[in-house]
Amino acid sequence: MHCMTPMRTLLILCSLTGFALAQQPGHVVIDNQWVHVLRVKQGPHERSALKETAPAVLVYLTDAHQRISGQDGATRELSHKASEVAYMDTSAWAEENLSDQPLEEVLIELKPGAPKSPPVALDPVKIDPAHHIVLLDNERVRAFRTVLEPHLKGPEHQHPHYVVVYLTELHTTMKLSDGRTIDNRRQPGEIAWRDPLKHITENIGDHTAMEIQVEIK
Repeated sequence: MHCMTPMRTLLILCSLTGFALAQQPGHVVIDNQWVHVLRVKQGPHERSALKETAPAVLVYLTDAHQRISGQDGATRELSHKASEVAYMDTSAWAEENLSDQPLEEVLIELKPGAPKSPPVALDPVKIDPAHHIVLLDNERVRAFRTVLEPHLKGPEHQHPHYVVVYLTELHTTMKLSDGRTIDNRRQPGEIAWRDPLKHITENIGDHTAMEIQVEIK
């Protein structure tokens, strides 16, 4: 897949232990034991070189109309709306943007042999299904869309290791199980990595916020 160059990565280690944010408006990389994450852009009708990838989750930041070409020459066309999620198995493939508009997506590659995430007792999907909608669930990952109306305070819940892709502007507070409160301001397209976490989220903004959470099993 084609990535913008030069690569500039800003890694911010927050005061919250085990909470790391990788952020850069044009290109984002997170690289740890579990995932390698790229924010990818393609211009109109641009075609990437053939590349072999690990199993990966794709989060679309824009609408997409693509032609996918395999190593064997076989092709297929795919269409996705912004905020949709897809899963790709290990393969060698190239992408062509068939649209007259730029395409932007987040590629979350799953590393082989990664440590397993611990089980959670307070599953947000089970506790609050109205605000956590599952989009993808297999043996490696679970991805869901979280929708937070203005001033909504959710129940306490837990996550395993996970990636967050922020789809909208967001201003929440995160009250942790140890009593600390983290102020969490985000812009559309930001990406965060978080280690296992128990917290209560409150949307203190004045508009509905939306994010995609990709949990590592």
